[in-house]
Amino acid sequence: MRILSITPIAVDEHELTRRQQRYDRIAPASVHVHLENLGRGSGVPTALETADDVAASEAALLRRYANADAGAYDAYLPDCVLDPVVDHADRLPLPVHGIGRLTAHYLAGLGLRFRAVARNLAIAAELDRKLRSYGIPHAQPTAVMELSVADIADDSTWAAAVQRAVADLDCAAVLNACSAVDVRSASGGPWQVDPTATALRLLGALRDVAR
Repeated sequence: MRILSITPIAVDEHELTRRQQRYDRIAPASVHVHLENLGRGSGVPTALETADDVAASEAALLRRYANADAGAYDAYLPDCVLDPVVDHADRLPLPVHGIGRLTAHYLAGLGLRFRAVARNLAIAAELDRKLRSYGIPHAQPTAVMELSVADIADDSTWAAAVQRAVADLDCAAVLNACSAVDVRSASGGPWQVDPTATALRLLGALRDVAR
């Protein structure tokens, strides 16, 4: 399966390379992810800090996917757990998969009570909205870690913040609401779920069934 993924924010070349290498490392053999930068210019956010940033990101991603070479890919997978563009999949020529939707339905299908952690309030609010729209049992709001966009690439800072955020959560699993961080589960705590790796494994299974 050939997948086009596009970042939800403008990133520099170093961060784009880091994210692409992560996809290469965690994708199953039957799935190839080509990651592109959302780009720069007016209307393209450099971080998701507010509801307006989230909306601008989705609009920019929709424009990018609408102009992509559909013949080169089998599906689209926005590089964001908030699943931008998924609600507008009928406007695009290829299937649009959502990292958050795939992972949340997987956890719910296993019968696991789960919570989520997010970098900031705007991301948490949008994730909660999406999970409600998917009909996912998710009574408690997403926990907010109050991290900066620069912390996404800092594995130690991110892991420490997650540990603090999940310390008092009563759940079996925790969905990490960022597509671009490596997830580490601590001994004795809830299962910390890497949504990107989970989504790619599910898409790999879909590819195998379709053969």
